[in-house]
Amino acid sequence: MSHHTSKNHHMSSAASPTLELREFNPTRPRVNPTLAELLQWVEQSQTPDRKTTSSNHNNAHHVLDLGFPSTSLSQSTFPFVLSFNNLTYSVKVRRKMSLLPSFIKAEAKLGGSASSTKVLLNGVSGEAREGQIMAVLGASGSGKSTLIDALADRIAKDSLKGTITLNDEILNSRMQKVISAYVMQDDLLFPMLTVEETLMFSAEFRLPRSLSKSKKKSRVEALIDQLGLQNAARTVIGDEGHRGVSGGERRRVSIGIDIIHDPIVLFLDEPTSGLDSTSAFMVVKVLQRIAHSGSIVVMSVHQPSYRILGLLDRLVLLSHGQTVYSGSPANLPVFFHEFGHPIPETENRTEFALDLIRELEETPGGTKSLVEFNKKWQVTKRQKYKQANGSDNSASNMPKLSLKDAISASVSRGKLVSGAPSDTNLASSVPTFANPIWTEMLVISKRSIKNSTRMPELFGIRLGAVLVTGIILATMFWHLDDSPKGVEERLGFFAFAMSTTFYTCAEAIPVFLQERYIFMRETAYNAYRRSSYVLAHSLLSIPSLLILSLAFAATTFWAVGLAGGLQGFLFFLLTICSAFWAGSSFVTFLSGVVTHVMLGYTVVVAILAYFLLFSGFFISRDRIPVYWIWFHYISLVKYPYEAVLQNEFDDHMKCLVTGIQMFDNTPLGDVPVALKLKLLENMSNTLGLNVTGSSCVTTGLDILKRQGITDISKWNCLWVTIAWGFLFRVLFYFTLLLGSKNKRR
Repeated sequence: MSHHTSKNHHMSSAASPTLELREFNPTRPRVNPTLAELLQWVEQSQTPDRKTTSSNHNNAHHVLDLGFPSTSLSQSTFPFVLSFNNLTYSVKVRRKMSLLPSFIKAEAKLGGSASSTKVLLNGVSGEAREGQIMAVLGASGSGKSTLIDALADRIAKDSLKGTITLNDEILNSRMQKVISAYVMQDDLLFPMLTVEETLMFSAEFRLPRSLSKSKKKSRVEALIDQLGLQNAARTVIGDEGHRGVSGGERRRVSIGIDIIHDPIVLFLDEPTSGLDSTSAFMVVKVLQRIAHSGSIVVMSVHQPSYRILGLLDRLVLLSHGQTVYSGSPANLPVFFHEFGHPIPETENRTEFALDLIRELEETPGGTKSLVEFNKKWQVTKRQKYKQANGSDNSASNMPKLSLKDAISASVSRGKLVSGAPSDTNLASSVPTFANPIWTEMLVISKRSIKNSTRMPELFGIRLGAVLVTGIILATMFWHLDDSPKGVEERLGFFAFAMSTTFYTCAEAIPVFLQERYIFMRETAYNAYRRSSYVLAHSLLSIPSLLILSLAFAATTFWAVGLAGGLQGFLFFLLTICSAFWAGSSFVTFLSGVVTHVMLGYTVVVAILAYFLLFSGFFISRDRIPVYWIWFHYISLVKYPYEAVLQNEFDDHMKCLVTGIQMFDNTPLGDVPVALKLKLLENMSNTLGLNVTGSSCVTTGLDILKRQGITDISKWNCLWVTIAWGFLFRVLFYFTLLLGSKNKRR
């Protein structure tokens, strides 16, 4: 320890002016190094010959051994205290109504309704202090996760009764998002990124642009050491198909990405669930280090082991939403002894308590007696402490500082990793978002590209599907002629080609659905703006759509023998690209609305089939019933289909049907040519026209009129298709804005 102390003193002498306020004081033991000091120590430990000594991780990061005594509290002069008083939350549960008339009548007579109210929290009170871990315990359905959600502002304010304060001041949602973090029970991570990359991307999101790249990297390295992930730093996270880090390491990475900015308050929903005892202990040990660095840690835990219990500072035991115990784990034996159920020395305290609570829940009176006893016991304990110390052991007797000043002081000590630690203006030192929108877009794009390049088979399969479809169409419609049959076949080719481009976009459904909960977790606490996510993914999709469009157009255009030369090809390419863009945007929007993959595919396939039906290929616009004409105009297939038809047939000089070809596709098609010419001569005499075998009867414009394509030019069709793409991206943004609030009602 002396080695650490002397080194700390030496390094703090070279600290910046903001750190001189907290120089080493030999008269008081140093307990909690702040993040600002950790960053500086890591930077100073990065010598030029670091690569040669990188194998010895302990030497490279020796100052980051944060295993301090568990009895120590934060050295903050004005510690934060999170208090919650009389929290009550209930939800309406719909009852299943019987279909039998007799039961319906009976229920109506009794005044019954189709719904009932279930109380999830009932007058829960307590407090969590800086430097401590508060654990919420209880059986399944006791209200643990609900209490964590309530404290973490994940329940709508109008639904939650009671007060939640930080240093006796009500926390508004905006400020709570900035100074706190919430770690979900599920490990929601990108599978193909390494541990170091995952934390580095989190640092780029949550740490301000004013911090240099090297400082962000130093923060990540400090955090990796704090989380005990040195050996797994360069290992991918992994998933079912790719081997990666262990379960305990995944959980610590999940914690790490949410504490990269060193929040003042940290909430965790069952961080030890699904882990073995050693991994669970390691996770809680990490949480203890985080608490000692000056944070309030609040977590729910199902059934802690004896070792984990020794790391906890405060317990709240719940039963059906009511508090049955609140206090130190050390006081559990005294509490239950006075209740008349002493804990045997050989038993785990929490296991005994939870078993007793479960037994009481099964009795007619439930846990009412234990709830009432806890209330009396808390009052008695407070009175005893007041008599012994002359003051109440509550937050109200702590040194007081306004919340704004307390947060500013905490920022100046290195919390929240602000770019302006000495700034006393809270609004500027704790911004809503750490970075401007273009920085967020750049980081989101980099992460998405890195994750995608490690799974190239996804784009490869899509490109393969487009190429195979193009080759099949090219060989089926090989070098179509300008006969009436060729015209009909061209119409069929265009209809199938346009619908195919939309159907191949359906693969975009799982893309957002797989990222949905990662996105919700990151945006819930302002890692980045929703608009940044939408813009980044929209821009990122364009290069892949261009490649797919080029592959399809190049495979089919000349093989089928389409008109227009190079100019026609370029317009055909643009139209295919716009169709891919509109289809991709439409599917992306639907993935924001529909939350299940299979349901998403069903909806997409059905709607695209309707779009094709009303596009004008199967039935022309003039023949569509008036009550369905609106669907014709919102059909995404209509506009690119009409654009490529005009690109092909918009030439009044090109003859598609001559006099002799008039009889094709009719019963007279098989008669001899001489007889056809005789028929034409008779028709000419009857009509008073000169119609010969070589006379042009139908041009491209006639084909367009027959199809009802006269109201919009081909370029306008192209712009409308592109506009549909932008509209669906905007709608996707609003679905994210409205549908990912991540709060209970």
